[in-house]
Amino acid sequence: MKLGSKHTTLLVLAVIIIVAPFFFPSSYYFRVGSLIFINGLAVTGIVILTGYAGQVSLGHAGFAGIGAYACALAPVYLGVHPGLALIIGALLSGAIAFLVGRPILRLKGYYLGVASLGFGILVAMLLTNEAQITGGPDGIRVADLGIRGLLREMGFRVKGSELWYVLTGICLLIGAWLALNLHDSPTGRALRALHGSEVAARTVGVDVARLKLQAFVISAVFASVSGSLLALQNRFITPEVAGFLHSVEMVTMAVLGGVGSVLGAIFGAAILTTLPQVLTVFAEYEYAVLGLVMMLVMIFLRDGLLPSLAKLIKGREQ
Repeated sequence: MKLGSKHTTLLVLAVIIIVAPFFFPSSYYFRVGSLIFINGLAVTGIVILTGYAGQVSLGHAGFAGIGAYACALAPVYLGVHPGLALIIGALLSGAIAFLVGRPILRLKGYYLGVASLGFGILVAMLLTNEAQITGGPDGIRVADLGIRGLLREMGFRVKGSELWYVLTGICLLIGAWLALNLHDSPTGRALRALHGSEVAARTVGVDVARLKLQAFVISAVFASVSGSLLALQNRFITPEVAGFLHSVEMVTMAVLGGVGSVLGAIFGAAILTTLPQVLTVFAEYEYAVLGLVMMLVMIFLRDGLLPSLAKLIKGREQ
C-alpha cells in the first residue's frame, strides 16, 4: 500500500528516533536529541500558526514560559504532580491565547508581529520581576517527574538522558500526528485557504476570525508543552525560556526547515539545536548567525531547506 505524506512523515520521524541512538558515541547525545524533540514540538505549533494559517507571532516563547513555570510553581502552590502541572500549563496557555488572540489577530503583517512580540516581552518581564514567586533572573527549581524512580522500583535501570529522549520523542510524534491530521482535515483546508487569501476565504464562507484564533490557541498549547518538557527535563528554569531571543529561535527554526512542512520545520529545529552544541567556539556569535541564516533562507530558499531540497531532487529525477 502506498503511504500518504502524513504516514510517510510519521514513519520517517519514528525511524529516526529509534535508529539514531545506535550512532550516539556517548549519553550526551541523548540530551541533544531530546532538546531537538522539544524544539521540534514548539516549531510544529509555529507550522500550524504560520505555515497553515499564515499568521506571524514573535512572542510564542511567552507561552513556553507559562508552561515551564506552571511545572515549577503548581507543585509548590497547588500541591499537584508535575505531570498534572504540564496539563495545567497547557490549559492556562490556551486560555490566555484565546483572550490575547481575539484583539491582536485583528492586526495583519508586521503589526501582528509587533503585538505578539509585546505579549512575549510582558510575560518575560513578569517572570523576571516577580522574584518572590518565580525566583527572578536566577530561576527556580522544578520538581522531579518521578518516572525514573518508578521504573527503578519496577526493576528497570535507565539513565535520565535516555528516559527523556524516549519521552520527548513520543511527545514529538504525538504533536506531529495532531498537526498532520489537522492539515488534512476540513479545518486545515480552511486554514490554508485563508493563508492564500483572507478575502477569498471569507467570500466562500470561511469564518476567518474564528480559524485564526483556533490556530493561535493550538500553537500556544504546543509551545506551552515544549516549555514544560524543557523545565521538567532540566529540573530548573529561568525567564530566558520566555525571552524574545527564544521566540526568534522558534521562528528561525521553522523558516529554515520549511514553515509549511511539519517534517521540514523539525529538520530546521534539528539543525539549529545541534549547531550550537557542536560549534561551541562560535557561541558568542550565535544570534548573529541566526539572523544571517534567516536572511539567506528568505532570499535564496523561500520554501525552506527541506522542501527546496525535495524540489531539487524531484526536478533532477524528471
